[in-house]
Amino acid sequence: MNETLKLGLILLLITAVSAFILAASNNATSAKIEEADKIANDEARKETLPDAKDFEPIDKEKLDSIQSSNEGVLEIFEGKDESGEIVGYTLKNLVGGFGGDIQVMTGISVEGKITGMKILSHSETPGLGAKAEEPEFQERFKGIPTENDLVIVKESPSNNNEVEAITSATITSNAVADGVNLAREIYNSQLSK
Repeated sequence: MNETLKLGLILLLITAVSAFILAASNNATSAKIEEADKIANDEARKETLPDAKDFEPIDKEKLDSIQSSNEGVLEIFEGKDESGEIVGYTLKNLVGGFGGDIQVMTGISVEGKITGMKILSHSETPGLGAKAEEPEFQERFKGIPTENDLVIVKESPSNNNEVEAITSATITSNAVADGVNLAREIYNSQLSK
């Protein structure tokens, strides 16, 4: 009985020290991780809406209203030119892919065209679904009007709302299109007015 108590106390001490070390390292790195995420998001906004020079989050009430009916929406920013005129929006959302959640950022101009799309994070299959983050796939979305749903096709697109799928990664391609379609729908119903 005495030996069991001794082992229990040793185990308690080891777990307490481990918990303290983990908490200290989390505290030390969380600010750096948050700053790295902010920089990545800023760069993605500039990449997906290149005509904008400055970005500001949309009004909190409007964002809350949009998020209440679209749970995957993470953030929406207005992109402005040098004179302060809105040139478009960037919308970041979360969609389910083959390997898990995919964070998609979409840029849409005030003319109603997709100006860019970028994958911010994913856990898709390396060599297949992970190709969604390659510029070749992301470029396929540029210039598409926001009027109609985007459709993923397996061959070369024949309509202006079609995007060619990644070979052997149709689920990932459809998930990315769902993310862009969500941004497109929010732009058409909430932001373009």
